[in-house]
Amino acid sequence: MLLDGDLLEVGAAADNIRKRMHPEGRVTFVVDRNVNYTNICESKCSFCAFYRDKQAEDAYILSFEQIFNKIAELTEQGGTQLLMQGGLNPELKIDFFETLFGEIKARFPTIQNHSLSPAEVTCIASNSGLSLEQTLGRLKGAGLDSIPGGGAEILVDEVRKKISPNKIGWQQWGEVMLKAAAIGMPTTATMMFGSDEKPEDIVEHLFRVRELQERGGSFTAFIPWTYQPGNTELGGTTATGVDYLKVLALSRIVLDNIPNIQASWVTQGAKMAQVALFFGANDLGGTMLEENVVAAAGCSFRMSQEEMINLIHGAGFSSAQRTTTYSIVREFAV
Repeated sequence: MLLDGDLLEVGAAADNIRKRMHPEGRVTFVVDRNVNYTNICESKCSFCAFYRDKQAEDAYILSFEQIFNKIAELTEQGGTQLLMQGGLNPELKIDFFETLFGEIKARFPTIQNHSLSPAEVTCIASNSGLSLEQTLGRLKGAGLDSIPGGGAEILVDEVRKKISPNKIGWQQWGEVMLKAAAIGMPTTATMMFGSDEKPEDIVEHLFRVRELQERGGSFTAFIPWTYQPGNTELGGTTATGVDYLKVLALSRIVLDNIPNIQASWVTQGAKMAQVALFFGANDLGGTMLEENVVAAAGCSFRMSQEEMINLIHGAGFSSAQRTTTYSIVREFAV
């Protein structure tokens, strides 16, 4: 999967756009935790090493107390963002999430609940006999603050039918995001590439995200990341570092209506993430006190807050901890 174009030329164009949009020369990050509340999933995507059937010995649904303990650890470390995602579990209906999110908001009022992918929202609506509007409204009322862009993979149905045939199509993914934006919920968008798509599918994905933003989307950031083949049914190999940097740079060039581009150190590692700061990225995402889905595919890069700050400063940028919606929590001197 190689996109045409000289790597350094594309990178320089993206870097110029990044400088124009973020002239302060600052790279941001959020202190967060991924809590995967269940690994039971009926979607069974071929690229995923995390999901389990209900009958599997290691299938689980976390108890509320387990979730609360994880969030307590996050707040103790100065964290501000909770990213809760799980499998498409038919047993979990709207009442489960309303009760859980209400308790989280009551116990941890400073935490931004940035949770559930469009596929999960659609699954909850279907399980509960509700419309998307009803589901989003009730989730927001219970304490869901914003929606991450997980489950986008490639927003081309021909690709989705090959790698995730049981998951919602790209138009449904976009519909959830536009409906969330319409009721004032911030969102993000992602792209997993390097699995079974063509270069033109990547370009189509980017322009579909751009169009959704133009139609009233609330994307605060875009996060491209590479497929990790370990322990998956799909198998294969992952994209090269050159491919990653080209796609990242192209993302910054095409998506000039989305303010922030995140580098994926979780899949690329610290050194490549540092290079990505010169290919259009202005953000390093979360410190991720916990991450299980990518780790299940055998990719287990870790980075402490101190390491992240040092990485940013080492590249010649100033650094700042941010909230989910990019308000600055505190800045760190170089």
